[in-house]
Amino acid sequence: MFGKLKEKLRGFTKSVGDQIEEKTTPLDKSEDEITEEISPQESPAQENKKSLGFAQKAKALVFEREFIITESDIEDSLWELEMALIESDIALSVSEKIVSDVKNELVASRRKIGSNITSIVEDALKKSIYEVMSANVFDFDEFIDAHDKPVHIVFIGINGTGKTTTISKLAKRLKDKGKSVVIAAGDTFRAGAIDQIAIHAENLGVKLIKHQPGGDPAAVVYDAIQYAKAHNTDVVLSDTAGRMHTNVNLMSQLEKICRVSSPDLIVFVDEAVAGNDAVERAKQFNETVPIDGSILTKTDADSKGGAAISIAYITGKPILFLGIGQGYDDLQKFDPKWFVDQLFN
Repeated sequence: MFGKLKEKLRGFTKSVGDQIEEKTTPLDKSEDEITEEISPQESPAQENKKSLGFAQKAKALVFEREFIITESDIEDSLWELEMALIESDIALSVSEKIVSDVKNELVASRRKIGSNITSIVEDALKKSIYEVMSANVFDFDEFIDAHDKPVHIVFIGINGTGKTTTISKLAKRLKDKGKSVVIAAGDTFRAGAIDQIAIHAENLGVKLIKHQPGGDPAAVVYDAIQYAKAHNTDVVLSDTAGRMHTNVNLMSQLEKICRVSSPDLIVFVDEAVAGNDAVERAKQFNETVPIDGSILTKTDADSKGGAAISIAYITGKPILFLGIGQGYDDLQKFDPKWFVDQLFN
């Protein structure tokens, strides 16, 4: 998982570490010579992140056995990092944010000679990625427990991203936590969609509300909610037809579903392996039908990790779960710390 991105991040931390190590060799000058080179007019306030004179750096090395990281020390490596992030399908604005955070963390900082530079750089990178990914954290389980019943969740996205399978996985997860579930077969547009979700519902022992193919999906969802209310069901999971945000007719249909049924959560589903395409689609859907969060499928097959890092930051909405396999239990609640640990383990 995330093998390519892991390799690029390791390359960056080693590159920065090597560059800084080259600049931390104690100087062949006496303390008197160093003192003579320090101008009386210079003060610590004049030391800034972009320009640190030889005298200040030398003073730190000789007197304090410390070195000061300057922007010039890591400038080339920061550029390499930004390119590596972009090549890993991390959105440009997110890549710039991570690079800026790392630079701010390192530049003008003082480190003891002999300290583990690679570890210091890695910690700065971990901190930045974690902050990007944890900016919009949402506890799905707490929401379900606290909300009035039935909780209605509508799933949206394009065709072929694993939306129906994801609904089945979530139904299994909810059942395992003692929640009652009904599924609305709201994808009446795609041939075989109703049969597909019916098989999953039967396997899981979950009630399915369905109409004939080609029927009004808003009516299907409405009936599912009425069934849930009559039977004190905890959660309604509504499937919808896959669509692009540019499909006017299907988007109008989706707006009708949301207007008639007033969902408590609208969840966007896409493939992690789609990278920047998934990020852009999430952004476009969010602008058309505001989403409350995302689920990324096929995370186990994602060698880059770009979509998972970018999508919450770009949309301003949290990642709820990651699909990590084909089985009903292969749905992992999103945890930024777990994700960052996967990148650096």
